Amino acid sequence: MKLQIQAQNLRFRIDKAELGRLLSGESVENVTHLGEGTTFGQSVRLAEMDVPTLAAQNNHVALTLPRAWVADYARRLPSRAGIEFTVPIGSDAHILELAFEVDVRDSVRVRRAEREQGPPSAGN
Repeated sequence: MKLQIQAQNLRFRIDKAELGRLLSGESVENVTHLGEGTTFGQSVRLAEMDVPTLAAQNNHVALTLPRAWVADYARRLPSRAGIEFTVPIGSDAHILELAFEVDVRDSVRVRRAEREQGPPSAGN
């Protein structure tokens, strides 16, 4: 998983294998160790819900997406267009613009590597 942050914009980008894990009920996590026991983590999971939620606590950002949204998005892949939405933040006037995407270039890289490796030999 990759997370891009710029001002009030967060972009969660996963690869095709991580999408498979999400759709099978697992969560996807990423942790960056910043030294001296400090980490910054992100996680994405799916749930039976109508609207996404974002929770941030103790250097961890947790995104929960509606399962139906992601299942519908997965059926449209490959697509450069992801899932985009806004999340209000607390009682102040700030909002976060969020994007969730599957890296379609990753799928191309995987297919290219499989093609270059060729078919498995009889000994494998």
